[in-house]
Amino acid sequence: MSNLGQRIYRGEVSYNFLGRWKRWYILSAILILISIGAVAIRGLNLGIEFRGGADFGLPSATCSVEEARTVAEVATGGPAIVTVAGSGAMRVQTEPLTPDESLVVAQELGAACGVAATDIRVQVVGPTWGAEITSKAIQGLLVFIALVTIFLAFYFEWRMAIAALVALIHDLIITIGIYALIGLEVTPATIIGILTILAYSLYDTVVVFDKVKENTRNIAGQSVMTYEEAANLAVNQTVVRSLNTSITSILPVLAIIIVGAGLLGAGTLLDLAVALAVGTAAGAYSSIFIATPVLSQMRSRQPEMKALAARVHARRKQAAVKGSVSAQESEGDGAAPAMVTSRVESLERNQPKRTSRSRRKKG
Repeated sequence: MSNLGQRIYRGEVSYNFLGRWKRWYILSAILILISIGAVAIRGLNLGIEFRGGADFGLPSATCSVEEARTVAEVATGGPAIVTVAGSGAMRVQTEPLTPDESLVVAQELGAACGVAATDIRVQVVGPTWGAEITSKAIQGLLVFIALVTIFLAFYFEWRMAIAALVALIHDLIITIGIYALIGLEVTPATIIGILTILAYSLYDTVVVFDKVKENTRNIAGQSVMTYEEAANLAVNQTVVRSLNTSITSILPVLAIIIVGAGLLGAGTLLDLAVALAVGTAAGAYSSIFIATPVLSQMRSRQPEMKALAARVHARRKQAAVKGSVSAQESEGDGAAPAMVTSRVESLERNQPKRTSRSRRKKG
């Protein structure tokens, strides 16, 4: 594998990532449409931190999920969401309640589930506070994207900033769509995970773009390689690093999902880990198959890049014609001596035989 990676880095083995941009765009378009459709049809399962409500945590509950749901719905007069953690703890979520109402519900849940009311953890979040948290999360996301765009525009160029922004939005939509499809609860931990994976996606894109910048420096002054080919070489040179980084990042996250959320029942870990896992995979994909093709297409439309492509193709065409003529001349040089030899042998066979001097004297 290391030998293959070295051959890819040196350009001895290359895959035409940018030349197959249509299939990558089609795949991303399908994923984005599915994600948007999931959000529009199913919606997001917002936690009480965003929608407001009351949360009751029952340690070692002895009642069933149906019994706890029935008690909560009768006590509040509204719907209730009941989940069970791997450790046997139960979580009951209801509509927003007053402190007195939440105390009554806690007592009834404790009586039905064999838990003392004082051992039940109660968290009440008002709808106003939930709306404020939602607004702050959106503001933080917008500020992050704006700062990223400004940074890339100064560090690289504005086209790279746009390409990276397209990749970030691509990752964000797909991650949110996965949450809508699966029905996972969106909590503040989810927002933290999304911001984290956007930062990772940006890092992966910057690594690729830095290599593109190195390969395309003063590229207009030569006529050997087009901008797209130089960018494609950069992708090939960084693809092994991107895969290694993605794999080593996803494995610990999968361990968090399986062990932390699955076996230990830590729901907050699941909210964070799923966002990290989906975002890491989407970020690795978008940096190679979305960001770089978008950048290449924008740069290839520039007049100097068009002129460069025309020179490269003209030179290759001229080299191909010259190579064909040289091959024909080489074949001609090899055939001429044979033709001359054959002609000489033919003339020697057609000449009359001369009589010897002794026979001429006798005659």
